[in-house]
Amino acid sequence: MSAVLHLPHSSNALNAHLGARTVFGAFLPRQAGVRSLITAGALTPHFQPIADLASGEIVGHEALIRGPLGSPLAAPDALFAAARAEGCELDLEIECMRCAVTAWAASGAGGRLFVNMSASALTQALSGEGRSRTLTLLTSLGVPPSAIVIELTEHERVQDMAQLLDIARQLRQRNVTLALDDFGDGRSSLRLWSELQPAIVKIDKYFTADLARSADKLQTFRALLHLAETFGSSLVAEGIEDEEQLRVLRDIGVHYGQGWFLGRPAPQPVRQVLQEADAVFACPDVAVLPEPRWATARSKTAAHLLIDVPPVQPATTVDEVFQLLSRPQAPHALAVVDEQRRALGLIERRDFIGACAQPFFREVHGRKSCMTVASPAPLCLDEHMGMEELTQVLMASDQRYLRQGFIVTRAGAYLGLGAGESLVRAVTETRVEAARHANPLTLLPGNIPITQHIERLVASRRPFVAAYFDLDHFKPFNDEYGYWRGDQMIRLTASVISTHCDTRRDFVGHVGGDDFVVLFQSEDWEARCRTIVADFNHRALALFDAADREAGGIHAEDRYGTRRFHPCTTLCVGAVQIDAGCMLAPEDIASAAAAAKRRAKQEGVGVFAMAGISAAR
Repeated sequence: MSAVLHLPHSSNALNAHLGARTVFGAFLPRQAGVRSLITAGALTPHFQPIADLASGEIVGHEALIRGPLGSPLAAPDALFAAARAEGCELDLEIECMRCAVTAWAASGAGGRLFVNMSASALTQALSGEGRSRTLTLLTSLGVPPSAIVIELTEHERVQDMAQLLDIARQLRQRNVTLALDDFGDGRSSLRLWSELQPAIVKIDKYFTADLARSADKLQTFRALLHLAETFGSSLVAEGIEDEEQLRVLRDIGVHYGQGWFLGRPAPQPVRQVLQEADAVFACPDVAVLPEPRWATARSKTAAHLLIDVPPVQPATTVDEVFQLLSRPQAPHALAVVDEQRRALGLIERRDFIGACAQPFFREVHGRKSCMTVASPAPLCLDEHMGMEELTQVLMASDQRYLRQGFIVTRAGAYLGLGAGESLVRAVTETRVEAARHANPLTLLPGNIPITQHIERLVASRRPFVAAYFDLDHFKPFNDEYGYWRGDQMIRLTASVISTHCDTRRDFVGHVGGDDFVVLFQSEDWEARCRTIVADFNHRALALFDAADREAGGIHAEDRYGTRRFHPCTTLCVGAVQIDAGCMLAPEDIASAAAAAKRRAKQEGVGVFAMAGISAAR
């Protein structure tokens, strides 16, 4: 049997709902309370569109209640605050839903209607005596239950989870959709998402704000998309306020969106998104996603460097330690701990064996406590210490641990040993991996993000341009003036390229050294390249000494060790146009751009553009 929702009707003038607001304006005092507004039917719903981010089509509207225009209770926050003070919050919620459904039915709008209800109001409407009043409203208004989406609010007030789960089951049986509102606002619960299994989850606007520039928020959305796939839910991103946010959300696969950039709340539902948003949906440009400025192996900790070596006690003698450390495959060190396994000292094997080789050393010290040969105050690292902290340890002034090693602890107690060379290797590997994600000098994306963006451009089947920038006569400049001024020139190159690119459409990456890659979607890419080259060539002169600027270059050794004159450093670029539908691999596109760059250097031109690579090539 198909059942429908009905909500208690609190107004005495249902058949004159619109007239009741006129009566309110004429007869009720300006400071009328919430109960008076409910009785007079003086609440008005507004509707804000929710769009499919893949197509731009409007799939529904959220109903947002408003009090009488110009009154102290016009805004919803003030309205619900007053209702809490009067003790009629549940009555207000129920009246809000009744008003929303009534106005929605009268509008003839298609799609779905999203209405907000707290767990307590939802429970009252669908349990006990309320259950008997849930059969007529939607039928009388001609609104199918499948068009209703109930957004569960006030998540922190869920008192009876079993009852709420039963209500959710009833809603699904009646083809009413359940959504979780404002997920991630500090009150929502991942457990509630898991247990309630809502069809839709609305993500709080905090995560949308500044999304186009926040790698952390981007990763959060990606994680939420994975959760949504796991739980069988669709995501709605709230608070979309500009084209960059919309483009990023669309490109990473968020299902739906809501916000002022798509459409503002209005008394009547709308048929399409705002013109500015529609232009984004019509544009095939692929979003330039924010990249982490310093990528690290965050999951790697000091525990990954752990060597399981049993410690010794202070009562252990020097002779006993000698027996342990002189065996084949002996550890590089031994830790001395007390009864609570707190580190007291560290005995490094090479120094200790060398001392024991001295005449009469063991005869004099052999029966003494091993603490007489232990290095006090050893370096102790907690097992959870991450690579960023370990890097700081490596850069510290006290470098004893590179030879002695260090102690790994858990809650201050001995867990095992770590070797200095293992720490150096782990930090080095982390830095190399980090450089593949973000160049440490310019903080621009490195090889891995460049490859990923090429893959996204190719998958979108839209045309783009791969441009490879390189410096001419940079090595003599770097050799003559030193690495410090060389780094200045590299940073200048990054700055000039970034300044003249459209960061919303053009991806700027730093391959390494003086090599940069730009993946252009801007149609005026060639003019931008020429501007970049001219601007850099002018500004780079300031990095030369006055005498060298006057001479037009410097005398320095070439790659063969011969000292000769080198012109001032300039920038060149080779660009290759990738036609729509071209399915080349990223490495092939990078090779083609590099070949164009070599032609630019060979021919001595600032900009060299190769013919387009089509799908057939």
